[in-house]
Amino acid sequence: MNPRPPTDALRGSLDLVILKTLSLAPMHGWGISQRVQQISAGVLVVNQGSLYPALQRLEKQVLIGSDWGTTNNNRRARYYRLTASGRRALGKEIESWHRFAAGLGSVLRST
Repeated sequence: MNPRPPTDALRGSLDLVILKTLSLAPMHGWGISQRVQQISAGVLVVNQGSLYPALQRLEKQVLIGSDWGTTNNNRRARYYRLTASGRRALGKEIESWHRFAAGLGSVLRST
């Protein structure tokens, strides 16, 4: 069996990764993908084709908000930020992820 690429594992965690990234600072889509790749030392790569639909979904759920702004390169971009309900959802998602990771770790350590 071939190991799955990290992008497959990221697919189920994309909302969590986006919310966590936006908890650090508001940023535009390209910045989000770059920050995730940087923080994960290149292990996690957020595909633009997955990122923008996820951002739209999170905005519809009022977990993030957005405003138009100007980048450092003087380009117009939509900047996303975490809302109060997004911050609460992030806390719950992190707790859920830790429970899942602990359970998975138990299974992997079993003999």
